Amino acid sequence: MSDLTKLTLSGALDGMAKGDFTSAELTQAHIKACKDAVKLNAFVTDTHELAMDMAKASDMRRQKAKSSGQSVGKLEGAPLGIKDLFCTEGVKTTAGSKILGEFTPPYESSVSANMKADGMVMLGKLNLDEFAMGSSNETSAFGPVINPWRKGQDLVPGGSSGGSASAVAADLCLGATATDTGGSIRQPASFTGTVGIKPTYGRCSRWGTVAFASSLDQAGPIAKTVKDSAILLESMSGYDPKDSTSINAPVPDWASACGASIKGLRIGIPKEYTIDGMPAEIEKLWQQGIEWLKAAGAEIVDVSLPHTKYALPAYYVVAPAEASSNLARYDGMRYGLRVEGADLADTYERTRTEGFGAEVRRRIMIGTYVLSAGYYDAYYLRAQKVRTRIAEDFKAAWEKCDALLTPTCPSAPFAVGRKVNDPITMYLNDIFTVTANLAGLPGISIPAALDADGLPLGLQIIGRAMDEETVFKAASALEDAAGFTAKPEKWW
Repeated sequence: MSDLTKLTLSGALDGMAKGDFTSAELTQAHIKACKDAVKLNAFVTDTHELAMDMAKASDMRRQKAKSSGQSVGKLEGAPLGIKDLFCTEGVKTTAGSKILGEFTPPYESSVSANMKADGMVMLGKLNLDEFAMGSSNETSAFGPVINPWRKGQDLVPGGSSGGSASAVAADLCLGATATDTGGSIRQPASFTGTVGIKPTYGRCSRWGTVAFASSLDQAGPIAKTVKDSAILLESMSGYDPKDSTSINAPVPDWASACGASIKGLRIGIPKEYTIDGMPAEIEKLWQQGIEWLKAAGAEIVDVSLPHTKYALPAYYVVAPAEASSNLARYDGMRYGLRVEGADLADTYERTRTEGFGAEVRRRIMIGTYVLSAGYYDAYYLRAQKVRTRIAEDFKAAWEKCDALLTPTCPSAPFAVGRKVNDPITMYLNDIFTVTANLAGLPGISIPAALDADGLPLGLQIIGRAMDEETVFKAASALEDAAGFTAKPEKWW
């Protein structure tokens, strides 16, 4: 095999099963790719020595299993990246922030523990927007992640899971974990020509994952193909008694749903997702997606989600409110950064001012304001009522259809620095994705075309709660029809 890094996760697992190459060989190839791609700034912590140890241990397990006729883990020997929001035992976890300092967890997040139990090889921890707050991966304390796709200048990879998306798009790993609070898996997947799925809220445990907005955060994978994302999600998911929001339900064989017929499937097209100023090429791609699904045997139906226009403002009340509460624990007293002050209050103030970046401070202040006396009812309570209405809109839509097709983002990736000083414009990147978070529904982004500048554009499938199977079916049909095989030209 000339270049093992070009393989999909599924292809790599098959190759190792056949004995075409070992996990050690596969891991070594990916380590070299990571070292050659420092310009992308995708990783904040490398664990290359640990990865080689894990790979050699995996090869031994595979050899032993072969001789005894036993099976191996779902991810046996696969080199993957972990977003630096997941706590990893003995490996520094930063959440993209200065305030955690040299924090090295003595425990493992449930998601990464599941993946380790399935035989994954961890290449390192991936860069992200600070505390997952951002849509471009420019708010990280460790500098912006660069998109491997170029247009004569550095482009953002999307956020907050920009490190995960950039690493997968550049073939630095076979797949990566990510998190999605308002679109932070699907938007970077769209910006980098990769596949990203946010599962139903509660599918993946939040235990050991640094919290942003607890009622919205959900882990999921970014991968090269729909089938790869299904394989990863199967490993990441599962009931966890340590997480009170974890759903106690079996994890289906989602990989087998990929490639299944969608004949008779009802696909809804929400009229409210046609927004003013949407680029013509995104509108055209959406129409093309409708034709692709229709040709595959799906029935197209028009649906209405009347409260969509309130989703973004509701999200930017609920998410900062929960963030202000969750981030109150970072005070310089127990772990992480500590900046001494004249007294306790001054120490708190100095620590948090120096430790948090501008975007995190902005959201903490918004959240504190909307939760304060006199404003709680006017803002937070009203936003929660809107959230209920949005969930009801989806419930009504499911009476007419089985899944929805929408664009993933209102634009292609933009230049680094272009929108960073305009938070309102930046927040609009989440306009098509936040509704799924507010309603707790699964959503996936599939790369579907290139724009006039040769940059990737994605389409999104949103499904019923706990019905990832239909989402994977429809996404796989879209993937087959789009035939998207474009890759960024190597410049790094």
